Amino acid sequence: MESVRTTPEGATTIKTKEVKAFGTSAADAPLNQLNIHRRKPKPHDVEIDILYCGVCHSDLHTARNEWHGTVYPCVPGHEIVGRVVNVGEHVKKFKVGDLAAVGCMVDSCRECDYCKEDLEQYCEEGNTGTYNSPDKYLGTQTYGGYSESIVVTEAFVLRVPENLDLAATAPLLCAGITTYSPLKHWNVGPGKKVGIVGIGGLGHMGVKIAKAMGAEVIVFTTSLSKVEDARRLGADDVVLSKDEEQMGRYAGKLNFILDAVSAQHDINAYLSLLRVDGTLALVGAPEHPLPVAAFSLIPYRRSFAGSMIGGIAETQEMLDFCGKHNIVADIEMINIQQINEAYERLLKGDVKYRFVIDMASLKR
Repeated sequence: MESVRTTPEGATTIKTKEVKAFGTSAADAPLNQLNIHRRKPKPHDVEIDILYCGVCHSDLHTARNEWHGTVYPCVPGHEIVGRVVNVGEHVKKFKVGDLAAVGCMVDSCRECDYCKEDLEQYCEEGNTGTYNSPDKYLGTQTYGGYSESIVVTEAFVLRVPENLDLAATAPLLCAGITTYSPLKHWNVGPGKKVGIVGIGGLGHMGVKIAKAMGAEVIVFTTSLSKVEDARRLGADDVVLSKDEEQMGRYAGKLNFILDAVSAQHDINAYLSLLRVDGTLALVGAPEHPLPVAAFSLIPYRRSFAGSMIGGIAETQEMLDFCGKHNIVADIEMINIQQINEAYERLLKGDVKYRFVIDMASLKR
């Protein structure tokens, strides 16, 4: 069903199309089917029929307003893979029938220093998130990938390597770039000893990518049950972090640590594993502050850093890298009608290692 909306300024009208989606109307309400409006493609827009959408922990946080600021109705999903079904008249990079992907952003100011440096994720005005951000076209909030289709400006649409499994590629759009960006930024490669802390949606991608970059990869986990799996993913060694003797083997030995743990944990125990000038980058998001002891940093000139996804150019670079090395996520496919159950399992860590929604289920 098509309709016409007036922009917030009232200057122009936007044609829209109603599509099916799955979302929630309140923090304590389950996700259910609802209808949303997508704009009809403008000259620089690409319309994508969504085939698969990954389920990120951020989806759950936002749907349940755990980070505060959620605008309802909320339609999550920012790990999107699909096929182009329509393009605006000025689109040059995509044509109907192409595979395409959308990650965590659908726009930015494009004019600030960071945007000009291909660091749109750090846009000074704030990037436009794929969901729960102000939609400058329709005057509502943006709606994510738990839906039939999405319309995104060409500059924020990505190409998908055709050799990769499409469903297992979807989590690369968040989990993949969230781990690739810091590993690249801190020059992970041959001759480097790299620690990956936590084996979940992010950590398992970190192992695969760091190994493909040529690093020696050591996984740190609290779960004995994940030791064998970490080796399967490519880890050269696996350390049970609760075992002081095992931890001691790597004291002062690592060049870089990627910390993908979102629960409270002793960050100092991991900082002590870094060599002089080593860096620990946090990509997990613990709810409460992590106390850092001054002497975990000072004597060895260590750094404690953070990192957030990646820019569009770097995200494309990551996809191409994964295509070259045949890297995809380990996934469990679900139908959209199972999303509430999947959220509960996600809270328990009961998935190896990423849920992906078969969006054809929304049409059934």
